[in-house]
Amino acid sequence: MTDSRTLPQPPAGGTATPTVLVIGGGASGNAAAILLRRAGIAVDLIEARPDWNATTGSGITLQGNALRVLRELGVWERIAACGYPYGSLGVTTPDGTVLFVAEDFRTGGEDLPATLGMQRPQLQQILIDAVRESGARVRLGTTAESLEQGADGVSVRFSDGSEGRYDLVIGADGLNSATRAAIGITERPEPTGMAIWRIAAPRPAGVTRTDLAYGGPAYIAGYTPTGEHTLYAYVVEACRDRAALDPAAYADEMRRLARAYGGVWPEITEHITDPKQVNYTWFDRLLVEGSWHRGRVVLVGDAAHCCPPTIAQGAAMSLEDSAVLAELLSSGREWDDELFQAYYDRRIARVRTVVEASVQIGQWQLDGVRDPDMAGLLGRTMTLLKERP
Repeated sequence: MTDSRTLPQPPAGGTATPTVLVIGGGASGNAAAILLRRAGIAVDLIEARPDWNATTGSGITLQGNALRVLRELGVWERIAACGYPYGSLGVTTPDGTVLFVAEDFRTGGEDLPATLGMQRPQLQQILIDAVRESGARVRLGTTAESLEQGADGVSVRFSDGSEGRYDLVIGADGLNSATRAAIGITERPEPTGMAIWRIAAPRPAGVTRTDLAYGGPAYIAGYTPTGEHTLYAYVVEACRDRAALDPAAYADEMRRLARAYGGVWPEITEHITDPKQVNYTWFDRLLVEGSWHRGRVVLVGDAAHCCPPTIAQGAAMSLEDSAVLAELLSSGREWDDELFQAYYDRRIARVRTVVEASVQIGQWQLDGVRDPDMAGLLGRTMTLLKERP
C-alpha cells in the first residue's frame, strides 16, 4: 500500500470527478470512503441500519496490520486514546493456571503495538466521524434495490425510490452481502461447527493481555482488555440450533459456561446478567475465488471473505482490502477488468492463508487433535502478515 498522504489522483475518464457508491458502513466500507475521498473521488455511502451500527458489539481485537491501515486513515491517535495496547498472549488451564505467555507478532511494524483491544462501538464511532469529516455523502436506513451495469458505470435504484449513476459500486455489505448475490457470485458463507458467546464487562485490574483457556465445558474461554476499565469476554463451543435458543436466556447460557473457569473468570461472570448484552454467533467461512468483481461492481471485506476469529484477523483483512483497492483506484489506471483483477491478485493469497489458518485452528479442536502444530501455523501466518499487502 502506498502512504495515504501520497495517493495518486484518480483517472479522468468518464466524468470529470469519478463517482463511487459504497454499499455498507462497516470497517471496510468506511475505510474505502475515507481513502477515496482523500484521493479526490466523489463518494456516496449507504448503510442499511439507521444507527450506522454505532451501538452494537462488545469488543474487537486489532493486530498491528489492522492498526497500520487505521493509521493510514488518519484515526490512529483517536484509536490509541481509547483502546488498550498489549504485546503478549497467555494460555491457561480452565482453573486459571497460566501455562505460558507468548509474545505477540508485530505485524504492523515496530512502531505500532502488536495488539490493541477496544470496544467495538468506539471503533465504529471513530470511523463514522472520519467518514463525515471526509465529505462523503451518507444516507442511513438505505439499501440498493437494483444494480444495472453499462459499459462505463452502474445505475442504482435505492430503497427510498431514488436513483443514481456511478462509475463504480463497492459492495461492503458484509457476510450475507446482497451485492454479492446481485452480481451473480454464488459462494455463500458456510458454518464451521463452532459458535461464540460474547459480552462486554468491567476489566479486573490483573487483566493486561488476552488470556485463553482451552478445555472445560467449552473449547475456548478468553478475554481481551478493551480500555482502562473494560474488557470483552468470550466462550467458544460447538454451534447449537439457533432457532432453539431463547434470547432471553443468553445470559444464563453464557454464565453457565463461564462459571467453570477460574482465575479472573469469577469476577467476569458476576457481570453476565443482561441477556441483551450477550451476543451469540456461529463461526462462518467464506472465500470467493476467481475474482471479487463483476464489471464495475467490486467486493471488499466480509462480502468477499470471512473466517472465524481464532487468529483475530477478520477486521484487518477487511481494512487491508479497502486500502489496496483505494490505492489502485487512485493510481491513474483505467477502472477496468485488469485493474479489478489486480486487486484480487494482490489480496487472494494473503486472505486465503488467513481464512485457512483460522478454520484449521478450530477444526483441530473439533477433531480433538491433542498436539497440533499451532506454533508453526501461527508463525507462518504472522510472518506473511508482517509484509505489506
